[in-house]
Amino acid sequence: MLLVIPSIEIKNGQCAHSIVSPQGYSYSCDPVEMAIIWRKENAKSLHVTDCDGSALGRPVNFDVILKMVKKVDIPIEVGGEFCTYADVERALTNGIYRIVIGTLLVTTPDDVRRAIDKFGASKIVIGVDMQHYRKTFTSSSSSATESARSLIRRAAQFGIRRVLYTDRMETPAEYQPRFDAIKEIAETIDMKMTVSGGIGGLSDLQRLQEFEPLGVDSVIIGRALYENKFSCQGLWRLCEAGNFPYTAKV
Repeated sequence: MLLVIPSIEIKNGQCAHSIVSPQGYSYSCDPVEMAIIWRKENAKSLHVTDCDGSALGRPVNFDVILKMVKKVDIPIEVGGEFCTYADVERALTNGIYRIVIGTLLVTTPDDVRRAIDKFGASKIVIGVDMQHYRKTFTSSSSSATESARSLIRRAAQFGIRRVLYTDRMETPAEYQPRFDAIKEIAETIDMKMTVSGGIGGLSDLQRLQEFEPLGVDSVIIGRALYENKFSCQGLWRLCEAGNFPYTAKV
């Protein structure tokens, strides 16, 4: 069974997306409160993206993320921009469970090796984003480029055991995962894979479930959860509106 990991994107200290209930009630834009909501709805893990950090090339919303870490009792994985060993150390010594890197492996591989030596390979995930058919990984601070497959192979040589793979395509109605590409990559690497990008509902989850024997064991879902695309969410919203007991305690 795939692990479903809710995504929280942070911009300017606030959630980039907020849940809107079928009755039109808008949930909080506070990332800390959103983390609590997902935990109460029985999330086993969270994926947080520092969108400002991605844009600026350094962690920006670190203090907000640390508040989230202190408020929920589940692992929080963070992506954004970890471009120095100091950024990695700061994150992993302050309770963030795992970080996603990309640029760091391209530009400063010695920092990656140093981080793995200190914290262990399980604390580092290699992130590969193939949206819009981008075939090379390019650092914002360097002219270095590397193909996605080559980057994954090199991460494996460092001992990294998980890849966060994002690959989606645009259809007339919406985005959806590029299932053929996900399967192809999963078949050719010896790593666990978390898939993100374009997962729009139950049918997408069921199709990705077919890849579990290939190492796909988890999915990160953002917009579809915020837009109540899963039938179970209607019950969650009714329980919350009526202040009924939650599935999990925080």
